Formats: sequence, C-alpha cells, structure tokens
Amino acid sequence: MQISSPPTHAGRRTVLSSPLRTWRHAIGVLAASLMVCVGGVHSAAQAQTLPDFTVLVENVGGSVVNIRTTERQRAARGSGAPEMNDEMLEFFKRFGVPIPGQQNPRRNPERQQQPSPQERDSEPQQRGVGSGFILNADGYVMTNAHVVEGAEEVFVTLTDKREFKARVIGADKRTDVAVVKIEATGLQAVRIGDVGRLKVGEWVIAIGSPFGLENTVTAGIVSAKARDTGDFLPFIQTDVAINPGNSGGPLINMRGEVVGINSQIYSRSGSFIGISFAIPIDEAMRVSDQLRANGRVVRGRIGVQIDQVTKEVAESIGLGKPSGAMVRSVEAGGPADKAGVEAGDIITRFDGRTIEKSGDLPRIVGGTKPGSKATLEVFRRGASKELSVTVVELEAERPASAPVERNAPKLPAVIGLLGLAVSDLSDAQKTEIKVKSGVRVEATEGAAAKAGIREGDVILSLDKTEITSVKQFEAAIGKLDKPKSVTLLVKRGEWVNYIVIRPAR
Repeated sequence: MQISSPPTHAGRRTVLSSPLRTWRHAIGVLAASLMVCVGGVHSAAQAQTLPDFTVLVENVGGSVVNIRTTERQRAARGSGAPEMNDEMLEFFKRFGVPIPGQQNPRRNPERQQQPSPQERDSEPQQRGVGSGFILNADGYVMTNAHVVEGAEEVFVTLTDKREFKARVIGADKRTDVAVVKIEATGLQAVRIGDVGRLKVGEWVIAIGSPFGLENTVTAGIVSAKARDTGDFLPFIQTDVAINPGNSGGPLINMRGEVVGINSQIYSRSGSFIGISFAIPIDEAMRVSDQLRANGRVVRGRIGVQIDQVTKEVAESIGLGKPSGAMVRSVEAGGPADKAGVEAGDIITRFDGRTIEKSGDLPRIVGGTKPGSKATLEVFRRGASKELSVTVVELEAERPASAPVERNAPKLPAVIGLLGLAVSDLSDAQKTEIKVKSGVRVEATEGAAAKAGIREGDVILSLDKTEITSVKQFEAAIGKLDKPKSVTLLVKRGEWVNYIVIRPAR
C-alpha cells in the first residue's frame, strides 16, 4: 500500500517534526526568552543606577547666574590677557569666546585701531568671568571672594539674559565667600541642603560659566569630605569638572539642594584634571549671614601658633593617638598666654569640643564670639590639664618675628649618647627668648644631628621632664633606656616643635 503525503498549504509541503526536534526547538525558544528577560532586567537595573539630571537642571538652573567683572585697565599692563597655552587660545578663537583681558572684536567690528593709553585709563576693561547663585528673591547672590576681588564693577546676568549691575555687600578672603546685591525682586532662589547628610560617593552636579560658557552643567560624585586645604574650611572634594569661570557656582545634590560653592581645583595646568573642591554650604551661610548683617566677618582667636601631632610624637609623649593641636608658640600677653598655655602643649578639647586634628582648632575658635570664655584642655608632660581662656577678636595677620641671633658663651657639656653639647641659659637669655627654663644647644653630631637639631636650639623638655639646667639634663640622659627613642621639646626662634631622637647604638 502506498501512503500519500499530507496535503500542502499554498503549494508547499508540510514537514512533520520528530519529537527530538520538537524538544530542541522548545528549549531554544525558552533560552532566547530567558536571555531577553535577563537582558531586560540588566538594562532596567542599569537605567536605575545612572541618574537623569534633566529635571534637576530645569528646577535649579534658573537660580544660577553669570558674574562678569571689570577694572580700569592701565596702559602699563598691556593687553592684560592671562597666559594661555596654544590649545586654550585655539579653543577661544574657534568658539568665539572672549579672551579675558582682551576686547572682543565681534562686539565692536568697526573699531580696528588700538585704544590710546588715555582711553585705556578711562574705559573699564573686562577682568574676569565667574558664577554665583541667588540666595533669596530680593536679589542677594553668593559667589567666591576671589571672583569680585579688586573689581571696578560687577555685573550679574540671569538665565533669562537680564543683566544687573551689582553692589558688593561683603567678601571674606579667609573662606573665599562673597555676597553681592542686585536690584531685582521675584527671583528664583536656591534651596540650601544639609552638608551633614552628604555622603562620599553621592552624585552631585555643578552649574556655572567655565571659560565664559554660561549655564554649563557637569556631573560627578563626592570624592571625600572635610579635606583640610584651608585654615577655616574643611572642603568637599569631588570629581565634577570645574574650570576657570565655574568659581562661585553651586554644587548641587540629587534633591536639588545646594551643598557647596565650587571654589578650587587641583591642577598643574590651570584646567580640570579630576580633582575639585567646594566650600561646604553650612560654613558659607554662616559667613554670608555676617556679611549681610555687618559687611564683614568677626572671628575669635586665642593667640597660639599650632601644628599637627604626628603618630611618632603622640606615642613618644604618651598621648596615645595622633590627635589634638600642638602649640608651637604662644603670643606674649595674648589670651592663651594669660590662661597659662605653654609652647609644647597639645590642645585636645576646646569649650567641650574634641580637637581631632590641628585644623579643627582655628575653625572652632574662629566661630566663638569674641569676649566669651571657654575651657581649654591641654596635654602637658603626660597629664591633662584644664585652663580657662577669654576669646578675643581675630585681626589682620601679623608677620612672625624673625629669630634673634644669640651670642651665648660656649660652655659645652658633651653628651655622647644623643650627640649633643649644651650650655645653661643666663637670666638675660631666658628673658630675651621668652622661656622659663631650658638649655642651649652648642653643637650636634650623630643621632641629634640626624634628627635635625642644630646649634642655637633651646631644649625645653626631655620626654616628660622639664629641663632646667645642664646638670639636670645630664642626669635625665643618664636615666634613659639606651635602645629607646627620646622626645625633645625644642624651641627655635619663635617656634617650638617635638623632635624624636633615636640614640646611636
């Protein structure tokens, strides 16, 4: 019997698949479906990870301004253009961006001749471009102090292209914060964020005018917090692209809040290389409030020069961990001097607040109202001690006194273990160099010379023992455990420092 083939459809023969081929086909379809699903999940996860800044920029962008400054250009200054490499000059020419310090030929094409020296003296010339942001609807704008420093005129341009001549309310060089005022109302103000909630690794954006290119948005993450690059500010470090012209612009978190003012970059070329710094907005707002109220910032001081405490010094003097601020010198007759603070003290607490690192002290003292009393806790010769100090107002910095050359009689007592020759101080010498006790270094060799001690230094203490005479110094040396390191408190000129000596074996 002949078995006929199944009917065909549309002239094609239908081929029946075997069970094995059917299973293979089903598995293939399932695998493809799984790949599509996994790929979709991966794409969705990736889409959730990468932020979308569009809404953020739309909401905050209107609060960011461009700041342009001018000054009276003097004939002796020439063109006034900053030094630029060939690539940067080519960038300015190609995109038609005005070169700071030079006239823009596109704005005045009819004028071909150079201005006369008299014209340069009388006409304001463009000085620089920066950024800023609106603090409130009445026209107060925050920026960097270096943006408006030395400016003849300051102009603020809004995103709607309205331009206003601004008045500088105040500028604080120590924090690099300035406030200017424009006569406008109904402006879109920024929202101030909480720096305490800011986390390392968090996304942030900057809006500003790099190289005069207005309303430029760049993004990155917070690289670190509390970077000590200034006396009064723990900076926020980011990898957000910041270039000349971004200064004074806001650093904004993903909630649309300003958390910092873009202020500095780390660069050898002058352009962004991946590290930028912003002033924390909480510090900036404290400065801003004082500038708006008084036109200047009032800070406290106690009259000490300080340095960091190294791990080696902390271990050698029994402090335990490298914390606090080491007092290198005390201003004669100043608040700390009157309170009993001595050079070599380690200030560990101020008014109940712990001093973790030396940079904490000027910030805490600076934020203390002048005239108020505070409690100092110092670590001195192995023990802690509390002192009461009255804070006074910080004035302009005074230059440090130059070290005084001394012609003390050389009566050396050679100490072989440390490699030191020392002599007693006369009463006149003690008065002159402002010490109560100590011995003068007459010569060094071996371990002392290697540690950096030199002739003319005054040794104030050895380990935890105050040095009063050569005889007592010799006795203290004789009691030393020879293999162990020795810590000397040494005064050189107006400064003191701890020096660790490893005795020669």
